[in-house]
Amino acid sequence: MHARVPALFVSHGAPTTALQTEGEFARALRAFAARMPRPRAIAIVSAHWESRDPRVTGSAAPLLIYDFGGFAPELYQVRYPCPGSPDLARRIAELVPGTVIDPRRGLDHGAWTPLRLMYPDAEVPVVQVALAGDPRALGRALAPLRDEGVLLIGSGGAVHNLRRIDLSAETAPVQAWASEFDDWLAKSIESLDVDLSRAPGARLAAPTLEHFEPLLVVLASAQPGERATPVFEGFQYGTLSMRSFAIQ
Repeated sequence: MHARVPALFVSHGAPTTALQTEGEFARALRAFAARMPRPRAIAIVSAHWESRDPRVTGSAAPLLIYDFGGFAPELYQVRYPCPGSPDLARRIAELVPGTVIDPRRGLDHGAWTPLRLMYPDAEVPVVQVALAGDPRALGRALAPLRDEGVLLIGSGGAVHNLRRIDLSAETAPVQAWASEFDDWLAKSIESLDVDLSRAPGARLAAPTLEHFEPLLVVLASAQPGERATPVFEGFQYGTLSMRSFAIQ
């Protein structure tokens, strides 16, 4: 028997976040990981893998995908040699009927960025699950994994609009619309009830849904009596919210 493992939503931010291993965000993720028992494996749903049909990585040694361009060479040299878990991939295929196990697909930066900060030793096996269909249904389907020692992570962005970021500085002043949405989201997460149709500035904060849906996956995995606890809050580049929270 395994004790129930929390579920985590993490806003992974800009790709350069992966290099900031001693920043406040990295320290917050490591502190969260240190407070919980080490999971036997991780199942992570990233904004950067969308699929029409359910899919899961099946490699025993997943490679990294550098799915971005125009950054410093050192970012393309990042390594995260974690093992995969074909057994966990097969278990997910049982929980989500119709799932295709993909033995070649690697981990995109939405997956390896937070994992590199949380578990720098890269020893915990990792499986990535594609965003497919209703994210809440996916979260409910994956919820039993938490009672099997698997850490469920959704990786996206609490506020994510690349057309509105301020590239003048990572610490640029936070824009009012982004702050208002983020404040609303914090209260909604606290009540485990997030409905974008009621959100101020939703069209600016989530003009497309792929970065928001991993949050819904995590919320849908909540079990009776659980609550959301903050892991990190803050902004990058004026509009990118790094809000992260755990369900436990």
